[in-house]
Amino acid sequence: MSPEDYPDWFRKRRYPFFRGWGFDDIDSIFREMQKMMEEEFKTFTSQVPKDYVKERKLPDGRTVREWGPFVYGYSMKIGPDGKPEVREFGNVKQSRLGPRVKEEREPLVDIIETDGEIHVVAELPGVEKKDIKLHGTEDMLTISVDTSQHKYYKEISLPAKVKVKEAKTQYKNGVLEVTLTKVKGEEKAKGEPIGID
Repeated sequence: MSPEDYPDWFRKRRYPFFRGWGFDDIDSIFREMQKMMEEEFKTFTSQVPKDYVKERKLPDGRTVREWGPFVYGYSMKIGPDGKPEVREFGNVKQSRLGPRVKEEREPLVDIIETDGEIHVVAELPGVEKKDIKLHGTEDMLTISVDTSQHKYYKEISLPAKVKVKEAKTQYKNGVLEVTLTKVKGEEKAKGEPIGID
């Protein structure tokens, strides 16, 4: 990008103490910024899945467009090695081209490792137990929900190999808990679906 490609107000910024700036220049800056924001919003909204755009009639007869829900968050804890572990959740993900809205929402997940087990705790608010699908392999756990109301999806890389057949699960008040026994030595474990108690 050459200096000629920048807006006028940005090129003027290079002069010391903003000499020669007037109210018209400041007004121009705000108009240009507003235009840039509108273009960014247009780009973002063009990539939103259809399920996240709803139209609603107001009492006065006008129709308004509603967007969302957009969810983004993270949890942070100090791992056993003393380093911070940051886990993101939600349906907004950063990409090379800016934020992207995914159809499925990533649940908030916590992984607790003990000597013999791995405990996975996932928050799935508003979901019925029958709608949760769990699939495990020796080093990966996949949680998915696909209903008209809720869509969740998360692939979790486990910190150690586990015995999927010995998985214990519990689902209560929107919180799924999965306890997996670690594989000892050279034992082999194969992947399979996991039932929820």
